[in-house]
Amino acid sequence: MIGVAAAWILMLLVGGGLALDRVLAQAITTNFDDGLEYLLVALIRTAEIEESPDSSGDVRLVEQPSEQRFLEPYSGLYWQISGTGQPAVSSRSLWDRTLDGGQRHSDERIHFRDSEQFEGEPLRIAERDVVLPGSPTIWRFQVAQTRTALDRQLATVRRTIVRSFAILALGLIILAALQTVYGLWPLRRIRTGIAALREGDQTLLATPMPLEVRPMVEELGELIAHNERQAEEARRHAGNLAHALKTPLTVIVNAAQAQAPDLSDLVAREAATMQRQVDHHLARARAVGRRGQAQLRAEAWSSIEGVERAVSRLYPDVRFDADGDRTAAVRIERQDLDEILGNLVENAAKYGGGSVFVTVKRNGTVVEFCIEDDGAGIPEAQRHKLFDRGARLDTEKPGTGLGLAIVRDVTEIYGGTVELGESEELGGLAVKLTLPAA
Repeated sequence: MIGVAAAWILMLLVGGGLALDRVLAQAITTNFDDGLEYLLVALIRTAEIEESPDSSGDVRLVEQPSEQRFLEPYSGLYWQISGTGQPAVSSRSLWDRTLDGGQRHSDERIHFRDSEQFEGEPLRIAERDVVLPGSPTIWRFQVAQTRTALDRQLATVRRTIVRSFAILALGLIILAALQTVYGLWPLRRIRTGIAALREGDQTLLATPMPLEVRPMVEELGELIAHNERQAEEARRHAGNLAHALKTPLTVIVNAAQAQAPDLSDLVAREAATMQRQVDHHLARARAVGRRGQAQLRAEAWSSIEGVERAVSRLYPDVRFDADGDRTAAVRIERQDLDEILGNLVENAAKYGGGSVFVTVKRNGTVVEFCIEDDGAGIPEAQRHKLFDRGARLDTEKPGTGLGLAIVRDVTEIYGGTVELGESEELGGLAVKLTLPAA
């Protein structure tokens, strides 16, 4: 940033300096030329042709110029009048030298040019061609002045411009550097804070930050807190899984040490229990890993139809009906949606009276599913117990009691809710599932 700012400042100042130098040089040169033009016009105004019998049409001055330097030899200010075939008339200051004629001009404007004809004395010449009354000769009037004073003024101006712009450039570059360093200094503080977080010296970025970087710090704090929550959730799930596996393992070890006669059956039964616990926690872990993906999308109706086909093979005598928005989509992994709906529909088929009705509708930013059955229902006081792991109200039918626990955990991970109620149409249990719309 400092390098780009320095390059841009230098480019602008160089361009500006060249433009300013051109303007000032032109102004100084124009002012110098105005002085020569004044002397040339005065010279032309006092010139005339001699009319004496002895004259061959020579030019003479009615009045000598009042400028004293015209009378001093090699003074640096000269005039000369010359014509084709006529002797040149010049100022005393030229002494034994003669100004070159230069180019012939077809117009009557005054022309200015530089000349190096005198060694060590560069000249600025103003000249004009004039036809005097009574003479067919085209006379060239010239006034020349040394450029020493002009070049000295131009050098002074350019030296001042270079020095001033160099100081200005240095000041601007230093200011840009200070501004950049000061503006980016909060990032150093953020880096220091993150290093402290990594070392465990602090848990939050509590250092006050400028308004420009405060939103980034707040988002970073939210990210850190989110990671902390995920880490705590992972530790809790690991502890729950270890606790769930501990009891079956203890039973197996004790039976093996006691050389129980039914050891093989006991191992198979407890291994199945452990497998169900592992499946439960894997489902949660998979949902946690996917919930942050913004591109998640699952078509609700496709999942309902797939679940109905699968459950119909298990319970061929149960009648399934579905209705609602066929275009609804939810922000969840398709596999997890199938698992949630599969558990709910299977429970409705297992514990209902033979009819299962599924409805789906979009309500603002969420999609609502309702799974109803015509069974005996569940008393309101006992409904909350069904979401506990291993909880079963009907122990006569096979099951593990983990289905609704998985449904609740996975649904909450994706930001949804699941509630139990009473079906108004069928009279049995009604499960209302709400998930974020895609």
